[in-house]
Amino acid sequence: MELWALWVILGVVFFIVEIFTPGFIVATFGIGCLVGAIPAYFHAHILWQLVAFSVGTLVAFFAVRPLYLKFIFPPQKQVPTNVQALIGQQALVTESIDPLRNKGRVKIGGEDWKAKTKNNQSIPKGTIVKIVDLEGVTLFVETFSKE
Repeated sequence: MELWALWVILGVVFFIVEIFTPGFIVATFGIGCLVGAIPAYFHAHILWQLVAFSVGTLVAFFAVRPLYLKFIFPPQKQVPTNVQALIGQQALVTESIDPLRNKGRVKIGGEDWKAKTKNNQSIPKGTIVKIVDLEGVTLFVETFSKE
């Protein structure tokens, strides 16, 4: 059997293994094998075949793989969870927010939270506010304005 055919068979085996592994790592070796088969076809010395294999693998890893990952597995938008999901939500002021006395509470989703404002603004009880930030168990709010 010709040596170039062994390179091609090994490349195909790597592509088959890639089906069962994530990340396009094994496939880069398959591409390297196919590139290594080119000098083997022209009966080049094994050293040149190994150089072609190495260069093909490195080019596939650093050039093809990032493009593959970018288009096949695009980055997912991070969805806020837990308390981070409260940011941007509306809440009802249940105790007037008074920065001078360090008092104020809001209710959101049936839960009662300590509330403050970033700009030391007083907000009366019964006002609808928007949550803009949080630190620990304190929500930072601002008066709600319809946009």
